[in-house]
Amino acid sequence: MSTLGELLEKTVPALGYELVGFEFAANRMLRVYIDKPKGVDVEDCARVSNQLTRLFEVENIDFARLEVSSPGLDRPLTKAADFARFAGEEAKLVLREPIDNARKLKGILRGIEGKAALVETARGVQAVPLDTIERARLVPRIEWRRT
Repeated sequence: MSTLGELLEKTVPALGYELVGFEFAANRMLRVYIDKPKGVDVEDCARVSNQLTRLFEVENIDFARLEVSSPGLDRPLTKAADFARFAGEEAKLVLREPIDNARKLKGILRGIEGKAALVETARGVQAVPLDTIERARLVPRIEWRRT
């Protein structure tokens, strides 16, 4: 029998989406976060939800409720490919070990070099080893229009 993570890793990409993550919340609610290059909409979430509901029935995955959604504007960055894909975007990083006496870093992503994320800060471009990053998220950019 496959683990939940393995099932999701096989199924979600086969439907044309990226699996950003998943978690069990209170009362056995399973949350699954999906994305695609131009973002996801309600129809995308419904499509994945319907497919997963059927799959979980067959695989006897125990959950009370399933919620499929986009990762949000402050999307977590969990894989090396995320740092490359979102180059040019602002991100906040929390590090396991300090770099220049700081465990928090905020800057513009400049891609990947080897096994390090390149982050441009006021001090210049820093290479941050991926294995030292505890958490990373995009900083939402909201553009207000005047009417």
